[in-house]
Amino acid sequence: MTTTKKMVVAGALMIAFVFSSGTEKARAQESQSSSTSGSTGANSAGSSSTKSAEPRAPIPSSAYRLDYSINELEDGKKINTRRYSVNVNENDSNELKIGTRVPVEAKQGEVEYIDVGTKIDGRTQTAHDGQLKVFVHAEMSSFAMPEQADGHDQHPVIRQLRIGGSTVVVLDKPMLMGVVDDPNSKRQFQLELTVTKLR
Repeated sequence: MTTTKKMVVAGALMIAFVFSSGTEKARAQESQSSSTSGSTGANSAGSSSTKSAEPRAPIPSSAYRLDYSINELEDGKKINTRRYSVNVNENDSNELKIGTRVPVEAKQGEVEYIDVGTKIDGRTQTAHDGQLKVFVHAEMSSFAMPEQADGHDQHPVIRQLRIGGSTVVVLDKPMLMGVVDDPNSKRQFQLELTVTKLR
């Protein structure tokens, strides 16, 4: 092989080597770029899903204080008033219970307990027109007087009064929810409610 031919062959091999190296380098750069963009896309997708998964802030609801007054009247004259207060959220309910659990032997060797006292359930509800309504149910129980017991000596005699009602709320103003007469006396019981907005 002549010197000229050797130089041509060597030059061709060098060009082929340079071209091959450039191609591999270009492929490596493309692969790295693709990997980087894919990773970025995954991160952005993850970020998007994370944002969409974040819980929304709860809508704050109003809170109210329910002030109950149970008025006891005799011959039209107020002789006693008992007051109770409880807080309740908008469109929620709350219960107030005060009293005594009295053991009663229903059957031989079997004892049951009867709740004697005052229980009041209150619930608020916002109507479609935006007005606030309140629903109240009150139960009052006590031991009957000896003259009202009808000779029942073995078991205590309990008298019960129940008042229930609902109305559209007028804030900061006493509202008469119900009235009931005591059938065993000349007394009358009234349930008043005052609603105050707390927030």
